[in-house]
Amino acid sequence: RWRPAALKQASPASPDVPVYSEFMGVKLGMSANEVRQKLSEPKNKSDLQDFFVLSDSQTAQIVYDKEGNVTTISVDSTKDSTAPTPESVIGEPVQPRPDGSVYHLKRYAAAGYWVAYSRTAGDNPIVTVTMQRM
Repeated sequence: RWRPAALKQASPASPDVPVYSEFMGVKLGMSANEVRQKLSEPKNKSDLQDFFVLSDSQTAQIVYDKEGNVTTISVDSTKDSTAPTPESVIGEPVQPRPDGSVYHLKRYAAAGYWVAYSRTAGDNPIVTVTMQRM
């Protein structure tokens, strides 16, 4: 389940401070072993990518560089009760498109990564939150 653990709320005076800095204790730069200790055994794993089924409504995909360190964290949530809001991920509201879908990407140059929030349209939307090193 998505948890906003250890998230720092950005202040209006510091728009370059990321709001979303980790997922369930997993951070960019961690080793694959550290990730697997935090999230348990992946459903599929390799040296470059792990796929975790965290619940019936949430999955996570973790991508590693050639040294085995996290470069990308991408989480899909399929139920509104487990999905984060744009504000909890990027620190600001995002206007939905006419079909109800949402997409916003925010770059944090000082932190060295970007965060994207995406929600599909329809009655059963999928929310994807991705953070990736630049």
